[in-house]
Amino acid sequence: MDMDGVLQAADAKDWVYRGEGAANLILSYTGSSPSMLGKVLRVKKILNDKSQQAPSCMVFSSHEQLLWGHIPELIESVKQDCLAQAYAVHVMSQHLGANHVDGGVRVRVSRDFLELVEKNVLSSRPAWRVNASSIDNTADAALLIPDHSLFSGNPKGSSCIAVEIKAKCGFLPSSEYISEDNSIKKQVTRYKMHQHLKFHQGEISKTSEYNPLDLFAESKERIRMAIKSFFSTPQNNFRIFVNGSLAFGGMGGGADNVHPADTQKCIEDLSKVSGLDLPDFTELLSETIFKSGVLGKLLTTQKLDDHDIEGAIHLYYNIISQPCLVCKNLTDVELLRKYTLLHSLPLDKSLKIVRDFLISATAKDCSLMISFRPRENGSTDSEYDSVFLESVKRTYEYKAYFVDLDVKPLVKMEHYFKLDQKIVNFYTRNGEVVASPKGSKSKETSPIQLQQ
Repeated sequence: MDMDGVLQAADAKDWVYRGEGAANLILSYTGSSPSMLGKVLRVKKILNDKSQQAPSCMVFSSHEQLLWGHIPELIESVKQDCLAQAYAVHVMSQHLGANHVDGGVRVRVSRDFLELVEKNVLSSRPAWRVNASSIDNTADAALLIPDHSLFSGNPKGSSCIAVEIKAKCGFLPSSEYISEDNSIKKQVTRYKMHQHLKFHQGEISKTSEYNPLDLFAESKERIRMAIKSFFSTPQNNFRIFVNGSLAFGGMGGGADNVHPADTQKCIEDLSKVSGLDLPDFTELLSETIFKSGVLGKLLTTQKLDDHDIEGAIHLYYNIISQPCLVCKNLTDVELLRKYTLLHSLPLDKSLKIVRDFLISATAKDCSLMISFRPRENGSTDSEYDSVFLESVKRTYEYKAYFVDLDVKPLVKMEHYFKLDQKIVNFYTRNGEVVASPKGSKSKETSPIQLQQ
């Protein structure tokens, strides 16, 4: 880093690939600068296909200024190019709790640094991510965030295990605006239905056993069931880090199925580092999720979406003052009556409902990092919460942070609506798609080709 605090080409060698989502790439620090130790760097990506909508919001449209204008810090942050940080601090932490959200700090980066980092991490990135997106080398800043897979000032010789969970939507919607044709949404989780569409499209080779309703249940037994399902089909929902290094799960959010040998190696590594076997570790994680109540806050935030996309889409058209494309083709008289009432709502009501929908969308897509370390014998004055694991008679300190709290662009409302229809239509027509022994897709009836 130069005198002005800008990361330069010479610094690129100290940053290694940690993982990536749709909008950002995460780098871990391996150098020796005290100000960077225990940190990760979040750099912005751009889509290679310019016709696609950006996955996260960089600047506000005039309608978004209307939507978020009551939070001056957000409007100001757009000018300062630190919207992601401001949204995490001024919006999401209000719902998820300031002690579980860390906005990080903005650091300046040179183009040379970004270009060299891109070259260095290329071989670590999943091929489909490389095809879809690149690091935005025109950016002049990145976000420096504490590495939540570690504890700051971890005593020498002590081990830290961290789990990253992408929990997805933890409730079944009950909105009156869901059409009769789509009533399956009230009985089957969105996650499960989307899995079957992804399988049909060849994006995954096996549907996940994970049921989000189990993880969010106020029952340790059901939480344990959810954790066990992660081990057999982690996909991009579950990763384990040992002392900051990935031990289980995929790098770039595309981990499809994990080989049993990988699971076995991970369990051995966990046992070596922590002295915990798999049942103990599962117990530690489920006990912490249950005791911390952190998923309760996430669920409450997700439930801000009380209209479902089938209701919220109409309010989107109110905000952008355009004719509603959904109502245009509707013949159901009862539904039209309900939707007409939505279209007659005042602007401030429409803004509130869409704003809540977008906050909920962030909560449905974010990840939770929970880190553990054994408490030092005799130590009582710790800043961290703890959980006692009865089976090994040991106390573990833990911390829990939400990550990936980006603001969702308003323009994505139409995309959300179309994707929702596509997922539900496929599941309604085809039911459950299962893999045949040879890995080909088999069904009692052949899948109907969906209209794009």
